[in-house]
Amino acid sequence: MLKSLPKYLILILLVLTAGNVYFVDKTKGQELLKKGSEGGEVYETQSHLYQMGYLRVEPTGYYGDLTDYAITQFQLETGLLADGVAGPATLAKLNEIHMMAKVVYGESRGESFEGQVAVASVILNRVESNEFPNSVSEVIFQKNAFTAINDGQYYLTPNKTAYRAAIEAIKDWDPSRGATYYYNPDLVTDKWIFSRQPLLTINGHVFAN
Repeated sequence: MLKSLPKYLILILLVLTAGNVYFVDKTKGQELLKKGSEGGEVYETQSHLYQMGYLRVEPTGYYGDLTDYAITQFQLETGLLADGVAGPATLAKLNEIHMMAKVVYGESRGESFEGQVAVASVILNRVESNEFPNSVSEVIFQKNAFTAINDGQYYLTPNKTAYRAAIEAIKDWDPSRGATYYYNPDLVTDKWIFSRQPLLTINGHVFAN
């Protein structure tokens, strides 16, 4: 059948097929999670939803009505298609927020909620800036970008406040006023950061560009 198609159509089909394989691989063998799904990936997804406050019961590993409702609420709040199905886009957004919450908790858990949202916002501002990588994971793991990565505090378990701060930043609340840097002036070891233009101070952090 393929031989009877024009070469450009064959190429498009191959690209689309490769894309589908990529999505299946990125979600550990499942293209999406929905009602009736069960297993380790469902449990992990539920754990994130529970920490974020969307799922009101502890994870079970079974995707039922409560998980469907939690996913729908998450999708509505983060600008995704609200269908209750955890496809690649939803799982990717959950993972981004999870990573952001780990940075927020590792770097600013002693700060006010506004200060924690500002730290999360810096991550997103860097994604949007041409001076930094263009994905949340690449920004977070850029060499020496965040102290929490270097000292291991990134690997602590975030609390619900850190998750909420990440979500509020995703929803476009930016207390940092567009900052792409922040630092604690009392703890700075690299004086280079003082060359950045300060925008404002929130608790112990100076936010700058």
